[in-house]
Amino acid sequence: MYDLETRRRALALVGQGRSLTSVSRQTGISRSSIRRWQISIEPVSRNAECPRCSPEAHLPDVAASYAYLLGLYLGDGHIIHYHKHRAPSLSIACSTSWPGLIDAAEEAVRAVFPHNKVCRVRSSGCTYVKSYSKHLHCLFPQHGAGKKHDRSISLQPWQRAIVDTHPWEFIRGLIHSDGSRITNWTTQRVGGAQKRYEYPRYFFTNASDDIVKLFTDTLDLVGVEWKPTHQNRTVKNISVAKRASVALMDTHIGPKY
Repeated sequence: MYDLETRRRALALVGQGRSLTSVSRQTGISRSSIRRWQISIEPVSRNAECPRCSPEAHLPDVAASYAYLLGLYLGDGHIIHYHKHRAPSLSIACSTSWPGLIDAAEEAVRAVFPHNKVCRVRSSGCTYVKSYSKHLHCLFPQHGAGKKHDRSISLQPWQRAIVDTHPWEFIRGLIHSDGSRITNWTTQRVGGAQKRYEYPRYFFTNASDDIVKLFTDTLDLVGVEWKPTHQNRTVKNISVAKRASVALMDTHIGPKY
């Protein structure tokens, strides 16, 4: 914990036109700390990091970012607490094919956990956006032992209030994790000639009945028509194919990038 005078000296060096890297090397203070002080120089209490741990529990200030991150977590996120670490870690798995998704995931994690470091860990075809926080279990009470589809998943009332207020961000997080936008095609005979027609549609696939229901309930909330398709024992698929609903999804979601 740096005192206020140390923070002011570091920011004064930045104010002289120095780069964060050079100021960090001179002072021994991390660039992330200096960057955070540029937003707010005042020390922040630990409880202020978690709206659920505050004396008066309240919704996160960045509710829209939280709704998006919640969707990512329910789809491709997991929380692990290794004994060698003091705090559990949140990992959001993102396909390396979608750099825009990786950036969006990191931005959401930084917004929800502004006082914690965020890093990227590369694996084969995948990039994990990771952060450590002792408040992960507070903000993601769906965490539990085993796979999500092997246990009950439901939203707390305060989470439901956020999703109801920011439904599109929640849907976007679910689509970005376990969904896709594809272009289907079909042929029809018109005037004796065979013509090819292409049309876009959205898919969402998840093995948890509860998570699928959270997705479809939120689609109902925003007026998107959907239908189940290609169901089997292991996964459930939801399709959005009607033109008006696809157009609505395109307005708020769009393809991954």
